[in-house]
Amino acid sequence: MVLEVALIDVTDPDAFAAAFLEARELLAGTPGCRSVRMTRGIESPGRFVLLVEWDDVEAHEQHFRRTDRFTRWRAAIGPWFAAPPRVEHFTDVG
Repeated sequence: MVLEVALIDVTDPDAFAAAFLEARELLAGTPGCRSVRMTRGIESPGRFVLLVEWDDVEAHEQHFRRTDRFTRWRAAIGPWFAAPPRVEHFTDVG
């Protein structure tokens, strides 16, 4: 299992949150996706952190990023990006 962590700064937090809720299933329904969670900053309400558990990096890259699901996902939430999201993958220690 790998954890995708995306740091997302947005221009309209409420519109972004609503768009995420509408488009969430595009991500959650992807083969190899185990869970999806979006968190919103308290001190910085225009900052969100997306946490996605994948079977492996390939599930993210092959089953989502290289498909129409990603295109539709980005079209739904992308208009509110203040800058491109910073995305990294992590694995558990131990």
